[in-house]
Amino acid sequence: MPNLFFRIVAVMLVCVAASSGCARAVGEDDVGQIDESKPLVLTTFTVLADMARNVAGEHMTVQSITKAGAEIHGYEPTPGDLRTAEQADLILDNGLGLEAWFEKFVERVPAPHAVVSENVDPVFIRGDAYAGKTNPHAWMSPVVAETYVDNIAAAFVRLDPDHEVDYRANAENYKTRIRAVSAELKTDLDKLPPNQRALVSCEGAFSYLARDFDLQEMYLWPVNAEQEGTPKQVVAAIDFVEDNDVPAVFCESTVSDKAQLQVAEDTGALFGGKLFVDSLSEEGGPVPTYLDLLTYDARTITDALLGKPE
Repeated sequence: MPNLFFRIVAVMLVCVAASSGCARAVGEDDVGQIDESKPLVLTTFTVLADMARNVAGEHMTVQSITKAGAEIHGYEPTPGDLRTAEQADLILDNGLGLEAWFEKFVERVPAPHAVVSENVDPVFIRGDAYAGKTNPHAWMSPVVAETYVDNIAAAFVRLDPDHEVDYRANAENYKTRIRAVSAELKTDLDKLPPNQRALVSCEGAFSYLARDFDLQEMYLWPVNAEQEGTPKQVVAAIDFVEDNDVPAVFCESTVSDKAQLQVAEDTGALFGGKLFVDSLSEEGGPVPTYLDLLTYDARTITDALLGKPE
């Protein structure tokens, strides 16, 4: 029955893709190239895949459903995703409302899945329209990331108990590296004087980072959606930047920076550059790993707010 479901859905998606086109997912052309001697783990986006590979070591094959540079919130699964999912032994998703596009998919694939944000102390989104909803970008906190790693290790042990010792050891080693990066972030961000500890971004993706490192946060929109960069949002950001003498503003790598460039132009603030959140870069790019992402973002933020030349 599951195979019949996937065939039906795959045909439907092929028809949609033929008329509208779609971005290639990592697994779309890789079916049949998977090492069947190892369990296959799928993650919903590249950041989780990198975390999972650090815990898996040599014992598992880990692939991200979405490719580097993809916008996670609005992603639509492809026929290739469905074919790859038929071979998966485990799927890891973020939870906290991030992958609304993926919920039905996760429920229907035969593989078990684990939510890596389980037991995370959530940050709630500001605004009446989002009352009671959690900010899903918890991995942007290196403190919270340790919980992600523990949850990944626990899921791997359930799937493959014969290698429990290795998974636990890999997880502890990786958490040690995360703590070292967290210390570097604190050193960078502590350079900011009290009147410059304001982070203005396009999406409200830095709430957990702001909580960790005592930053004041402002954003154009709370979560990437269809309505982004509205006049009301732009005016609110302009007022905040002017009222607080914010020297620089930022945007994320997976969304348009047009509205934030307007904020910069209207206030005289520097556009400090693109920050990485929902996706790593390709290998050879600025943030091929999660630890690179944290370091790159912190240095981009501090350099721009302190007025350092690139």
